[in-house]
Amino acid sequence: MLDPPAYAHLLDAARAHPPLEAAIRQVGPLRIDPPPQACLANRLFVEVVNQQLSTRAAAAIWARIEAAAAAAGSSPRGLFETGDPALLRTCGISGNKVRALQAIVAAEAAGLLGPDLAHRPHAERAAILCGIRGVGPWTADMVGIFHFHDPDIWPEGDVAAVGCLRRLTGGTDTRSLAAPFAPYRSILARYLWRIKDAAPAEPPTRPAPRPRRPRAATKSG
Repeated sequence: MLDPPAYAHLLDAARAHPPLEAAIRQVGPLRIDPPPQACLANRLFVEVVNQQLSTRAAAAIWARIEAAAAAAGSSPRGLFETGDPALLRTCGISGNKVRALQAIVAAEAAGLLGPDLAHRPHAERAAILCGIRGVGPWTADMVGIFHFHDPDIWPEGDVAAVGCLRRLTGGTDTRSLAAPFAPYRSILARYLWRIKDAAPAEPPTRPAPRPRRPRAATKSG
């Protein structure tokens, strides 16, 4: 569970934006779960597959990956290590992502993903990760937040967190808006994702009806 001092700091920083403060209070203290993946490479596999996909689409692809792995008597990691492009593409993974997954396997074999990364500042760690094909700043931020539990990363490239913060504050410069929440900007992002997920979907907007063209006057015979 989120430490009470961290929760109090977030609420204090949010006082300047009542809608944001109210939304954080509604969620309450967050539960911060342990990393679901045992090693960094496994986390990177997940993030690369999930890039630019909705939650539903990513889950569907992972289900196909797990089914293919089970059929081969392997694991998702085993499929990525084998690197059969045709098989992976039938699971819904693009050619670029297949190459990125293979690059992660190579990076781990080269010793770039060792435990020492946990002790590096996020900027240094991100620079190393972004040197791997298919790993960019967004992926490095997600790894920092969810795998290493770095408490103070503001993911500027995350559309959901940025959009939710703008909506609840009315501002546009999210780096400045997030600054008062340091050293817990990662926790702020977690709240924003939770708030966005809990928000009711907006009803689809119907296009305005097209004006009818006036009928031409008919001449009497």
